[in-house]
Amino acid sequence: MKLARAININDLRKMAKARLPRMVFDYIDGGADDEVTLKHSVSRFDDYQMTWRSLLDVSHIDTSTTIMGQDTTLPFFISPTASTRLFHPAKGELAMAGAAEKAGVIYACSTLASHTLEDIAKATSGPKWVQIYVWRDKELVRNFLARAKEAGFTGCILTVDLPVPGNRERDPRNQFSLPPRPSLSLARQTITKPRWAWDLVSGGKIEVANFKELARVQDQGGLVGFVNSQFSRGVTWSDVEWMREFWGPGFAIKGISRGEDVKRAIDVGADTVWVSNHGGRQLDTSVPVIDLLPEIVEAVGGRADIIADGGVRRGSHVAKLLMRGATGVALGRASLYGLGAGGEAGVLRALTIMEDELRRTMALLGATKISELDPNLMRAPLQ
Repeated sequence: MKLARAININDLRKMAKARLPRMVFDYIDGGADDEVTLKHSVSRFDDYQMTWRSLLDVSHIDTSTTIMGQDTTLPFFISPTASTRLFHPAKGELAMAGAAEKAGVIYACSTLASHTLEDIAKATSGPKWVQIYVWRDKELVRNFLARAKEAGFTGCILTVDLPVPGNRERDPRNQFSLPPRPSLSLARQTITKPRWAWDLVSGGKIEVANFKELARVQDQGGLVGFVNSQFSRGVTWSDVEWMREFWGPGFAIKGISRGEDVKRAIDVGADTVWVSNHGGRQLDTSVPVIDLLPEIVEAVGGRADIIADGGVRRGSHVAKLLMRGATGVALGRASLYGLGAGGEAGVLRALTIMEDELRRTMALLGATKISELDPNLMRAPLQ
């Protein structure tokens, strides 16, 4: 199926499933434990119903806005995701960054990227942010962030909801490892995916490209072993302050779910709080993000921007999160399905689909600019 025939994100999901080995697709598609949060993050949007303003001139729709000090043509952007060469071995993050530039949106790069910060920066002249975890070795973090600044990244995202990896049961069932290790299971799954296999072999080993001075990932039990060995489980709010001071303005804390933590994030200097359940990949049965937003908005009190993610598959989902108080919306799986379906062109198709749907939703609501997406246009379900 050609990318042009994909009319929604689910079409791209089907294309990615057809193109990728099962273990790779399931790594994108799966969640923690019984995947309750994964399913509810998407389905919960259906419970919020919209009304509209009538007889308004909607001949021009302005989707531009500002997120964490960054002007952007759209209120959504590409969320940081680890080792994207796994999903498109030929280009990975370079494809994501290139598509983001063409669409005029922000690209956020993962700490665990499979290309270097410098190579990613060369792939796009558009706005870009970098994501970081709290590592045991602060000097590694300082060096990484200094490199990001030098390469032109203007935002820093500290992710705080991964003290330990979530229990993603599809991965052990598929004998999944990152980077992929030669095995009978991998051979069986890739024999019918020759293009992906060729790209993997010809593209070189997938690794945590920005930390080559560390031991190779496969020598530490794969990506999970790498996380367990390098990420700090003893981090507290006081440990965040030095990072904010080192980076400066444009600092977000990602993985917030409670109003009390919002206040702490702002107290340590965060310009933005990012409400997220890590795509349903960490704590299962956590509350869908759209339900969390009123508490977050109240706690922020206009002192910081609010980014939201989780289950976003439609432009109308973006509109609903904005109506609930988000400043911007991050796309994880929606862009990854595009990447798996067709590389840079697939990501661009995903972003185009989301833009078209958002513009249509705004026109039907009678909202000609982002600031007009107010809560009065939507009815929240009874709690």
